[in-house]
Amino acid sequence: MQALIRLIAALTLILPAALPAAQDTDGFIVLSYHDVQDDPVRDRLGDAVTIATSDLVAQFAWLNEHDYHPVGLDDIVAARAHGRPLPANAVLLTFDDGYASLYTRVFPLLKLFGFPAVAAPVTSWVEQPAGGRVDYGALSLPRAGFATWDQLKEMADSGLVEIASHSDDLHRGIAGNPQGNLEPAAVTRAYDAQTGTYEDDPSYLSRVGADLERSARLIEQRTGHRPRVMVWPYGRYNETLTTLAARSGMPLSFDLGDHGNNRARDGGVIHRALITHGATLESLVQTLNEPVLGRAIRAVQIDLDYVYDPDPAQQERNLDCLLDRIQALNINTVYLQAFADPDGDGGADALYFPNRRLPMRADLFNRVAWQLETRTGVKVYAWLPVLAYVPEEGSPLRAQMVQRDAHDESGASRYLRLSPFSAEARAFVGDIYEDLARQSSIDGLLFHDDALLAEDEDASDAALAVYAEQWGLPSTLAGIHASPALTREWTRRKTETLIEWTDMLAARARVYQPQIKLARNLYAPVALDPAAEERFAQSLPRSLAHYDYTVILAMPYLEAQSHPRAWLKRLVERVSRAPGGLDKTVFELQSIDWRDRSPVDTAELRGQMDLLRRLGARHLGYYPDDFIAGHPGIAGIRPAISLGTYPYPE
Repeated sequence: MQALIRLIAALTLILPAALPAAQDTDGFIVLSYHDVQDDPVRDRLGDAVTIATSDLVAQFAWLNEHDYHPVGLDDIVAARAHGRPLPANAVLLTFDDGYASLYTRVFPLLKLFGFPAVAAPVTSWVEQPAGGRVDYGALSLPRAGFATWDQLKEMADSGLVEIASHSDDLHRGIAGNPQGNLEPAAVTRAYDAQTGTYEDDPSYLSRVGADLERSARLIEQRTGHRPRVMVWPYGRYNETLTTLAARSGMPLSFDLGDHGNNRARDGGVIHRALITHGATLESLVQTLNEPVLGRAIRAVQIDLDYVYDPDPAQQERNLDCLLDRIQALNINTVYLQAFADPDGDGGADALYFPNRRLPMRADLFNRVAWQLETRTGVKVYAWLPVLAYVPEEGSPLRAQMVQRDAHDESGASRYLRLSPFSAEARAFVGDIYEDLARQSSIDGLLFHDDALLAEDEDASDAALAVYAEQWGLPSTLAGIHASPALTREWTRRKTETLIEWTDMLAARARVYQPQIKLARNLYAPVALDPAAEERFAQSLPRSLAHYDYTVILAMPYLEAQSHPRAWLKRLVERVSRAPGGLDKTVFELQSIDWRDRSPVDTAELRGQMDLLRRLGARHLGYYPDDFIAGHPGIAGIRPAISLGTYPYPE
C-alpha cells in the first residue's frame, strides 16, 4: 500500500495544481464519499457513488502534496463557536452509508495520511445480523457489504473517525403523492392510498423524531460515543428536522448539494459536494476550484396546464411526453407552473397542490416535479404568482386588491392582484407558498412577473394608509405625483415593498425547503431604461443584489420590436453594465408571438440564442415549451440550448 501511495503521489506532481488561494481562515470545503471498491463497475451496489480505491489514493495524495489540510469536526466546531482560525484550504472528508469498505479500504488510508473524517452509517442497516439482508432502495443487499458495530467502534476510538447519524430508517422512499412516487422518508408527508390523505403534522413529527432519537441512542450504546452530527439521507432536510436532531444531541447537520463551500461564521447546515462514480483526480481538482456561481443555466419554463387532463391515462401520456422532451433537450433547469391558469390571464384560478386557500385543480405538481428531477436530472423551480390570486366570491379578500387611482386610458389589461400592503393578503399568499413547500420537493422558486405596481397603483385603503402613516407621504396618489421628488421616493419604497414581500414568501417556503434558490421575473424595459422603474416598481440592480437569479423577459415580440436582434443586443449590453449582471441573469426568450398566437420559427429562436451567447450571456431559457406539439423543434433548438453540445460536451 505504501509503495502505491508513493507512486501515485509522484504522479500527482504532474497533474493540475490548485488555483492560487488566499489565506482564508474561515472557509472550508466538505466532500461526500460513499463506497470504495478496487474495481467498481456500473451495474453493482452503489454504482452511482462508488469510486475506485486507486482514485481515492490519488486524491488523498494530491491533497497532501498541494497544501490542502483535512480537518476534523472539532476544528469546525471551534471555528464556528469561537472564531478559531482554520488552516488555509481546509477540507472535511465524510463517508456515508457505512459500507464495509469504510473499514477495509478507507480507514487504513486515513491512518496512513493522518486524515480525520466523519462516517455516517444507517443504524438499522448496521443492526442487521450477520447473514442478513439490507434494503437499499429497491435492492436487497447482503449484510456483509456494510461495516459492523465493532468496526465502527474501533474507528471511533482511534480519534480519526467521528461517527455521525445517517438516520435509523429514513434512508428510503415512501409514497409521497396519489401517483405513488417514492420520495425521501425524512421530508415527505406519507400519502395513504386507502384513505386518500396525507400524514398530518403530529404523525410526521412523531415518526421522524423517534427515528432520530433511536439512531443517536444506538450509536451511543454500540460505540460509546453520542453522535453530534446528523447527515441527512439524500441531503434532504427542513427546519423541523434540524430542530428535532438538535434535541437528540445532534446540533450539526450536513446536506448534499451542488458544492461543498462553507464559511464557519455563517453557521447553519453544512454543505457537501458529492463525489460520484468515476470521480478521478482531475474531477476532484475541478470540484475544489469550481466557482460558487456554478455552471451555466439552460432553462425551459413549462405550463403544467399542458400536462393536466381530466383523463388520468392521458395525463400520464402527457407527462411521459414532457419527460422525453426534457431528456432530449439535455438542459439543467425547469421553471414549472404550480398554479392553474386555463384562461391565460396570468393569475391563479386554482393550484396544483393541496393547500388551505384556493381550489386544487389536481394533485399534480409534486408528481411532475419529482419525475423531472429523478428521471431527467434537472433542477425544478416552482413558478408561482406573487400577488395575482383572486379569492373566491364572497371572500373578504376581494376588498384587498390592488387599486388604480384613475382610469387607464390606454385600455391595457393588467393582472388582478392582491395588495402587498394588506396584512390579510400577506397571510393568504404566505399560506400558499408554505403549503407548496410542505407538499413538494423543489430546488427553487420563480417569482412570477406579476410582482409589479404601476405609476397609478396602489390606491387601496391599506396602501394609502402605509404611505401616510409609515412613509410620511401624502395620502393620495395625486398628492404624491405633485412632486417629482415624492414620486421618486414613493417608487423606491414600492420597489422595496415587493422585494420584502418575496422575502416573506421565501421564508414561509424555507421552513420546509431550506435549500431553495430564488429567481424573479423582470420586464425587459426595467433593464433597458432605469426610468421604467416608475412603471413597474422593479429594479434590475436591486434584483441582482437580492435574488440568486434574475430572469429577464427577453421577449422582443412582447415589446413590439421590429428588429428583435438589435433589441436583444441592446438588452445584453445594458445588463452587462450592472454588477453581477451577466453572472446572475437568465435571458428568457419567447417561443410564441402572443400578438397573434403564432409560433416563433425554431431557426429564429436558435439564432437569437446564438446571438445572446456571442454577446456574453451565460444563462439562457425560453417560454413556453409546447411538448405536446413539439415546438420549438428539437433538432433545431437542441444545438443552441443543450448542455451536451454547448459550451462543451459533458
